[in-house]
Amino acid sequence: MLVRTETALTYAGARVALDAALARGEQLGAAFNIAVTDTAGGLLAFARMDGAFAVSGAIAQDKAWTVAGFGGLPTDVFYDAIAGEDAVREGIGQRGRVAAFGGGVPVVVDGTFVGAVGASGGSATQDKDVASAGAAAVAAALDVALHAARLEAAGAHRQTREDAR
Repeated sequence: MLVRTETALTYAGARVALDAALARGEQLGAAFNIAVTDTAGGLLAFARMDGAFAVSGAIAQDKAWTVAGFGGLPTDVFYDAIAGEDAVREGIGQRGRVAAFGGGVPVVVDGTFVGAVGASGGSATQDKDVASAGAAAVAAALDVALHAARLEAAGAHRQTREDAR
């Protein structure tokens, strides 16, 4: 195989993730930075909530970039994977953008990694919660769109049968 075709998050999908993550941040009553990337770690959407620390914007982007760079591995799982490996953990720590702590999650659609969400501004658990809300919203929005398309197709099929009578 000389080329591969990949499914990737679009800007519209990134906005769905971003808006859901922002809503979750508001529910938690904290101010977060939220970044959404494609599978290559390219930034698609970013927001800094009022009151969020400016420097944590880069951290949110690094969390999403790390998930993308490691093929969809959530950042907290990544840390767990290297925690017992002193040389690896210390070496990873020397890499500029790698964020091996909670708050970066993959966006997965039909079992396929399509992008990543990173959040920063709360505890690692809160960051993961906010990022996860964003990632889950993409799959949920696609489920709704697929259901609507199926209903429309069924209606068109029904109309065609009635027209044939």
